[in-house]
Amino acid sequence: MAKTMESSSPTTQKPRAASNQPTREEIALRAYQIYLKRDGAPGNEFEDWMQAERQLIGEIGKPQRKATAKSAGA
Repeated sequence: MAKTMESSSPTTQKPRAASNQPTREEIALRAYQIYLKRDGAPGNEFEDWMQAERQLIGEIGKPQRKATAKSAGA
């Protein structure tokens, strides 16, 4: 029986277990995005990490909205 391989793409989001905390990988990716937004200036790694963590925790608490044909401009 052949095994199936899971995608390890950083753009796909894996469902969270019953936790309200972002994973280290999610925080690292968001911190990197913050770093890129400020043109890669060095010296703010800790601040980037903390900002990323705060943003993700805030997003976890918000209900997810699905796009509808009406909201998509149809």
